[in-house]
Amino acid sequence: MKTLSGLNLSEIEEITNSLGASKFRARQIHNWIYLKSVKEIDEMTDLSIKFRDELKKVAQVTDIKIKVKQISSDGTIKYLLEFPDGECVETVLMRFDNRANLTACVSSQVGCAVNCSFCATGKRGFIRNLTYKEIVEQVLTIQRDTGLKVTNVVFMGQGEPLLNLENVLKAMEIFNENFQIGARRLTVSTSGIIPKIRELADLDMQSTLALSLHAPNHETRLKLMPIEGKYPMDELHKALKYYVDKTGRRITIEYLLIKDLNDTIQAVKELAAYLKDIKCNINLIPYNPTEKNDYERPSGKSIMQFKSLMEHSGKKVTVRLERGADIDAACGQLRGKVQ
Repeated sequence: MKTLSGLNLSEIEEITNSLGASKFRARQIHNWIYLKSVKEIDEMTDLSIKFRDELKKVAQVTDIKIKVKQISSDGTIKYLLEFPDGECVETVLMRFDNRANLTACVSSQVGCAVNCSFCATGKRGFIRNLTYKEIVEQVLTIQRDTGLKVTNVVFMGQGEPLLNLENVLKAMEIFNENFQIGARRLTVSTSGIIPKIRELADLDMQSTLALSLHAPNHETRLKLMPIEGKYPMDELHKALKYYVDKTGRRITIEYLLIKDLNDTIQAVKELAAYLKDIKCNINLIPYNPTEKNDYERPSGKSIMQFKSLMEHSGKKVTVRLERGADIDAACGQLRGKVQ
């Protein structure tokens, strides 16, 4: 039984050819999957009942199930999705007031090998990579469930996208060509996999690269992110410079603010010095306690002081608008609770 979601037009044509149907039928099916987000083949109403019955014998729209769905008071929706092998990942639909954008935050792996100390996903370790179809299915599931059209995709869910780069790139190609989501509306986040950052630079794509930096110096980052031991900040800086020089594109720096650890005036000075010659925007993320650790959220005053001081370095600085604070919105949180 073939699953239609995730197939490109030529792959759908192979199915229609086997049924003795025209390429036009393949185009109709393609549109029903990606532009109209149908749940069942019977919803493809411009196909004859006879052809739909034939198609149902060899294909299905999807094989993914929504195991849990949570809806926040701010409109954020979080899904725990189950694949045929029983593994689950989380994906989130984020809406922002007065904006037409609907952003899907997708996972790229089941579990994660990076094991950041503040993240729930890494506690389970790495299980497996998602296929590009499983990545694409996350967005299709959102669209099928809500009837809404996703306009932006961020690879900021479970897993390290650059450790599954082949499938991530294929999924991005499908988002661009089949969902008609512009490349600049696709963002790939990384903890700092240096060889893959350089590889992305050489591909010279129009998508956005986001770096989870979270610390102003090697010692602090090593405490937060074990990956710092393999790819230290001084070498990472060279890779970021290479990326910016090669692509001309601005990087988004993600910085998790943790009380008394990386939110001090000294931390601002060190961070400003580190990013001085990197073309970037800085996105500050106030820590949202989800794990059993000693980390605390900074005060509102401390957050705004950090933002103000960092802006003096000449960078554009934003504080991430919190979404889904009343549901299990942090990566790995919902999955851990369910399983």
